[in-house]
Amino acid sequence: MANAFFNVPIADNEPVLGYAPGSSEKEELQAVYAEMKESVIDAPMFIGGEEVRTDNKVSIHPPHDHKHLLGHFNMGTGAHVTQAIDAALAARSEWANTPWQDRAAIFLKAAELLAGPYRARMNASTMLCQSKNAMQAEIDAACELIDFFKFNVQYMTDIYAEQPDSLPGMWNRLEYRPLEGFVFAITPFNFTSIAANLCAAPAMMGNVVVWKPSDTQIYSAQIIMELFKEAGLPDGVINMIYCDGPEAGDVVFKHPEFAGLHFTGSTAVFQHLWKEIGNNISNYKSYPRIVGETGGKDFILAHKSAQAPMVATAITRGAFEFQGQKCSAASRAYIPSNIADAVLAQVKEDVNSFKMGSPEVFGNFINAVIDERSFDKIAKFIDYAKDRDDAEILCGGGYDKSKGYFIEPTVIVTTDAKFKTMCEEIFGPVMTIYVYDENDFDGILKTVDETSNYALTGSILSQDRYAIGKATKALEGAAGNFYINDKPTGAVVGQQPFGGARGSGTNDKAGSYLNLVRWVSPRTIKETFVPATDYRYPFLG
Repeated sequence: MANAFFNVPIADNEPVLGYAPGSSEKEELQAVYAEMKESVIDAPMFIGGEEVRTDNKVSIHPPHDHKHLLGHFNMGTGAHVTQAIDAALAARSEWANTPWQDRAAIFLKAAELLAGPYRARMNASTMLCQSKNAMQAEIDAACELIDFFKFNVQYMTDIYAEQPDSLPGMWNRLEYRPLEGFVFAITPFNFTSIAANLCAAPAMMGNVVVWKPSDTQIYSAQIIMELFKEAGLPDGVINMIYCDGPEAGDVVFKHPEFAGLHFTGSTAVFQHLWKEIGNNISNYKSYPRIVGETGGKDFILAHKSAQAPMVATAITRGAFEFQGQKCSAASRAYIPSNIADAVLAQVKEDVNSFKMGSPEVFGNFINAVIDERSFDKIAKFIDYAKDRDDAEILCGGGYDKSKGYFIEPTVIVTTDAKFKTMCEEIFGPVMTIYVYDENDFDGILKTVDETSNYALTGSILSQDRYAIGKATKALEGAAGNFYINDKPTGAVVGQQPFGGARGSGTNDKAGSYLNLVRWVSPRTIKETFVPATDYRYPFLG
């Protein structure tokens, strides 16, 4: 029996490998990518430790080469969702009563496995099926996921260590119990690390999970489940199912043991799920925890004191890394008139220098968008801008899906601060710029704050400290992650806890203790050492 307090390894951020020409990591990644590209997989669901296959096979293709077959995944039904819930609940008691240090050890081992033998495979799967270049895959599928595992273990111990005071004659204690039931994790395509963390974070705190990944992230999801198994995660703790969303929801949200939703995806879907939970609230054993991050209409605001090269680089990196398919990606920028010409000239030059194509060619900065539906949606926004008199295409504007879902990074310049692409989420490589009067900083602050119902990320670029302070205060509700003299992307676990409010979600800050504490239900225990033996208080005398 363990009878000691254990110190976990101090978490530090995983170093990002450079993949420079001739480096061992580049050679390994290229070889693994080529091998996985030519393999044909049959991706099963994982329910109670069993690999589950069906007769409904759905093909898997790289977004940058949609005629190439990588394999199939096995589409399930509502019956499989029920099986996954049953498997999770069967595993709950033993997992919930597993000592915290044993749970910690599993995820610390997962971090080390990912840093070593799983790194190239996880990155290659993300490159293949999510069309990320090597650097974007490295910072996501390897480094951020390793950081989630390590830092979450540290945050878990910090939470457990938070205890109440005790007066003489008594001992007050707090237990942090897992939720009573199962957690449903719905995860997006764009970050492998988010997909893994949305199911791993509740599990680390002693919960059991049913996980529905995005259909376009299934290759890396398979590697994640292999990683969990090798790290020693018991069967049934995390169960992965592939199923139509409404069909899965019809089972999950009517189940009395539903205890929590961990979600990243669209605002419309999240609001629909919240309504479903509300409609079924009387059926549940407890009030479910609802944690969600949905999206953004993220901004870059430059002050007249800003330096044009810094503004231009913030735009090109912030808007176009991973084809703008980040919830944090910049998609609207407000540039003062005094530096507008210089900023636009450099943005145009930089964007025109981008190389676009398959991620297996490491010189390609831009790859494909995730699927045809996304491609068509983004193309409609570009066509809309082309047909308007109050906007012009500064660069880009082309698109072609004959081989892959390729859209040129597109910069729109508009004379309307409330232009369609300044207001609506696009989730693709489209940036819209509005040039404002350099002497109307107060006015543009109001415009930035009121333009979008999202509040995820944003940035201010300025050499004027008073302007920085003014913007920081005026835009305090407009971004949950606010950047000063930087692009509004690239949050690092343990450094910039991530999340936004308003239409961007519940702001429970993945990458901090704030997220983990949502997956426990505290119990207060008071022990009195010498109980009273007479009901009479002194005042009665």
